[in-house]
Amino acid sequence: MNILCRSCILRGRALFNPMSAEEVDYMQEFRSGFLEVERGTSLFEEGASSHQLYTVIRGMGLRYKTLPDGSRQVLNFVFPGDFLGLQSGLMLEMGHSVEATTQMSLCVFERKALWRLFRDQPSRALDITWLAATSEHFLGDALTAVGRKDATQRVAWALVRIWGRCEALGLTQGMSCPMPFRQQDLADALGLSLVHTNKTLGRLRKRQLADWTEGRLQIMDLDTLAEIGMVEEVVPAPRPLI
Repeated sequence: MNILCRSCILRGRALFNPMSAEEVDYMQEFRSGFLEVERGTSLFEEGASSHQLYTVIRGMGLRYKTLPDGSRQVLNFVFPGDFLGLQSGLMLEMGHSVEATTQMSLCVFERKALWRLFRDQPSRALDITWLAATSEHFLGDALTAVGRKDATQRVAWALVRIWGRCEALGLTQGMSCPMPFRQQDLADALGLSLVHTNKTLGRLRKRQLADWTEGRLQIMDLDTLAEIGMVEEVVPAPRPLI
């Protein structure tokens, strides 16, 4: 399957800023290919260099760092529209790994062409800078959640963030959205043990706030869940699509 930029399934989503016809044509030229990968595929490995960058069109994944003892810190979850590999593009090697947790469809860009984009399309270059700044902002929120919130607040924060991203992408059905991750992934993201994460999810389910079963997240009381997680903006602001 190959999707032309003019008919990209993401461009009409409310989450993404509109692009001019000139920008669409440029991105079609800038793109070098289209890639389908299976669940479990490693897109980037920490410490390695890659000649390619990706925009996720379909599917979800994980960004994570691996510690010497084999444990992981999940940095965040990957969603459609995310631009992957910028660290390798600018620093020549990745500071973290990226893995597909579902089948994924990716637009492919050559790292060597990134400099041409900055030269020829300053507005697109600013979009990439904006995405990098937003990622830094998110990691600040995540560090605050892990460092200053209790287990219930952390899990509530994460579930609201994931649901809000899915809502903005049009992936929800009512108050349900895909959650194709393991509880261990969530635990690794929030600095909790698997047992503690499981018990916390059970308490939220018992309080009829949220239920995560069989790869789907069901939100029963979004307002209360957001209040517990101290989330002020449930649905993220519009963002550029590369």
